[in-house]
Amino acid sequence: MKLKNVLIVVKDMERSKKFYHDLFGLDVIVDNDGNMILTEGLVLQDEAIWKQFIGKEVVPENHSCELYFEEKEMEAFADRLEKYDPPVKYVNRLMTHSWGQKVIRFYDPDGNLIEVGTPM
Repeated sequence: MKLKNVLIVVKDMERSKKFYHDLFGLDVIVDNDGNMILTEGLVLQDEAIWKQFIGKEVVPENHSCELYFEEKEMEAFADRLEKYDPPVKYVNRLMTHSWGQKVIRFYDPDGNLIEVGTPM
């Protein structure tokens, strides 16, 4: 068995598609009307579909998981993120851990937690 994809719930598919393309360079592979597979295995699912499947409300900013990306040019990424419109909500701005890794944490437009760090 292997992990094939990671699915996140979004309210506005076009907004999320633009966000993940503009900041991370992810492109659409498959668009199945409410389920969109992006490069790198990220799947965006429309919130209405997800609510129908699970029968519960979606809880943004729940801090139970995060998407993790690596970036060699962290200062350039942090600058691009700072200029992104609409502005992102930060958990922490660019910082350096005691072990030397630079990281930044923020939410996507739907409250999904993202961490970007330098390769270890």
